[in-house]
Amino acid sequence: MSSPGGLLRINDLSDDALAEVVARSCALFANQKDHAAPLAGKVVGILFAQTSTRTRTAFTVGTIRLGGTPISYGRDDLQTNTGETLADTGVILASMLDALVVRTSAPTHDLELLSGQSRIPVINAMAKEEHPTQAIADLATLTLRFGSLNGLKFLYVGEGNNTATALAAALSRVRGCQATFLTPPGYGLPDKTVAEAQRSAELRGATMTETHDINDVPAIADVVYTTRWSTTGTTKPDDRWRETFRPYYIDSSFMKRWPGAVFMHDLPAHRGEEVSAEVLDGPASIAWQQAAMKLSSAMAVLEYCVA
Repeated sequence: MSSPGGLLRINDLSDDALAEVVARSCALFANQKDHAAPLAGKVVGILFAQTSTRTRTAFTVGTIRLGGTPISYGRDDLQTNTGETLADTGVILASMLDALVVRTSAPTHDLELLSGQSRIPVINAMAKEEHPTQAIADLATLTLRFGSLNGLKFLYVGEGNNTATALAAALSRVRGCQATFLTPPGYGLPDKTVAEAQRSAELRGATMTETHDINDVPAIADVVYTTRWSTTGTTKPDDRWRETFRPYYIDSSFMKRWPGAVFMHDLPAHRGEEVSAEVLDGPASIAWQQAAMKLSSAMAVLEYCVA
C-alpha cells in the first residue's frame, strides 16, 4: 500500500485506499510495532507554520517509530521568509527529502508547490480548506468503537472549518451514513464541499445534510462531534461572532437528546466555550482515544505515502 503522490485531500484517496489507511490506523493503534521499519533510511521534513500539539508530535514520533528521520521546520526557518518562492523551495526540498508534512493556514495549492513539481509526496497536516489526516484519525477511532461504520448516524456541531470539510468528504464515502452538519449561520461549509459530499453520498446510499437551525437535528445520533470555535490560523470577520456561536454550545442537556451517543472533539478544547468540561471529560467522551489515534493514523499515512 503506497502512494507517491502524497495526501492533500480526502478525495485524493479511492474508497479502497481510504478504507485501507483507516484499517491500518486501527492495527497500529493496537500494536505500534506491527511493521518492519518501512521508513528506514528515509528523511521526512516536518514543516509547521501553525501551532500544533497532537499532529506535529504524531508525525514526528510516527516517522521515528517507522524507522525514518524527521527534520523539523518552523514558520520562519526557510528562505520563503526572505522571498524565495514556494516552487523554488519545493524543488530544493525534493532533492534532499523523501517526504514533507506541512501545516499551514494557506490554501492547499501551496502544498502542491512544495512538492517540487510532484517529486516528493506532501502530506497535508492541515491547510486552509481541509484537514484530511484528522478525518482519517476520526474514522479510525469510530471504527474501533463501532466496528463497521455503515449506517452510522453522525452529528457535527460548530463551524464549517477545515476539519468539517474533511469529515464531510470522508463520511460521504461510508455506505448508508447519515451525516448532519449543524453550523452557525454565516459559518457553514463551503457550497462546493456540500455539493461534492452530497453527490458522493448519493452514490453510496448515504446522506449529507447541512442546517443552521439548532432545532433541526436528527432524532437519532450515534456520534456528536464538535471542534474549537477559534480554528487555528483563522480569525472571524464579525466581532460579535461569539453570540452567533453560543446556541451551539454542547453541554449535558444538549447531549441528553441522544443518550447513547459518543462525544468527539478534535482538540484542543476550550471548556466552557464550545463544550462543557462535564461532557468532554464524561463517560460518553472518546476524545482522548481520538487524540491518541493521531499517532497511529500518522504512521498509517506515512506508510501509505512514503514507504
